[in-house]
Amino acid sequence: MTREEALKLVVEKIKTKNLLKHCLAVEAVMRKLAKHSAEDIEKWGLCGLLHDIDYEETKNDLKRHSLVGAEFLEKLGVDSEIVQAVRVHNEVHNLPLQTKMDKALFCSDPITGLIVAAALVLPDKKLKSLTPQNVLNRYKEKGFARAVNRKQIAGCQNLGLSLEDFVKLSLEAMQEISSDLGL
Repeated sequence: MTREEALKLVVEKIKTKNLLKHCLAVEAVMRKLAKHSAEDIEKWGLCGLLHDIDYEETKNDLKRHSLVGAEFLEKLGVDSEIVQAVRVHNEVHNLPLQTKMDKALFCSDPITGLIVAAALVLPDKKLKSLTPQNVLNRYKEKGFARAVNRKQIAGCQNLGLSLEDFVKLSLEAMQEISSDLGL
């Protein structure tokens, strides 16, 4: 599947503007992590872009989220490693993270929400004004962006990255596509 095909599919399945932006953000972070780790940039990017393909369908029953998406992608013939990462990224299932891609998607998904939340409290609400230290400070504030799973973000250590390095890479990735994100 090409990126263009994946994007078309995502746009067909996801109508919520912020969810679409979230998928673009996770794609950017996954691509940056792949480059940093000498992994397949296109494959990891597709994984990030497609990871919430079923969210609008399953948002009222999160126990189905990621399982429905993985099954859908599998039927389309999407690479099995991507399907696996999509399946295990929902922490509700407590499925084992086996591959590097699994681990990358698991921690990339929530970091994008923390970065967006940190940007939105800035006076200009722009990613360019955000620093890694701003994000790290917000990470430590338990009352800030409460829905963001910090334990999942800390899983970046399973990729051999410190929290500081992961935040820096993730923020850079999102800053590179800030116009697409409207931030």
